[in-house]
Amino acid sequence: MRGGAGQRLRRAVWRRRRSLAAGLALTAAALAVSGFAGGGGAEPGGGTARAAARERASPPVRLVSAPVRIADAETVRLLRPGDRVDVVASDGSGAAEARVLARGARVERVPGAGDAGDGSATGAGAFGAGSPGDGALVVLAVPRAAAAELAGAGISGGLAVILC
Repeated sequence: MRGGAGQRLRRAVWRRRRSLAAGLALTAAALAVSGFAGGGGAEPGGGTARAAARERASPPVRLVSAPVRIADAETVRLLRPGDRVDVVASDGSGAAEARVLARGARVERVPGAGDAGDGSATGAGAFGAGSPGDGALVVLAVPRAAAAELAGAGISGGLAVILC
């Protein structure tokens, strides 16, 4: 008999292809049901539909630049552009109670070596107006609502930052 071994090999390859195809079909069906597949948005309650609903419900937050005077000028010297900070305000009554006004605010600008806030001629730039007790100015990127709250709190009391 000629070709007996070749036919057996073809049958074995054919069976292997069919089992591979069946396995791929089962995997695709499982992904479609679980919501991991990219086309799951057409199903009610699919993962993609929920993500789209979340995006419509909460638009991206627009950040604004907020200049904030921090009470301790030495703390501001530790900051670098790109750092993340929490801004904390005290009520000014001497009590140990403080509240966080902005969480994870990104530092945009900080005073340089000549802008130390010492009131000298070299420190009279954008950051350095005032006496040493006035602290130092830092520019933070925060949501608009937080910027308004920071501006109000900066007028009435001292602000501090916590490096995140």
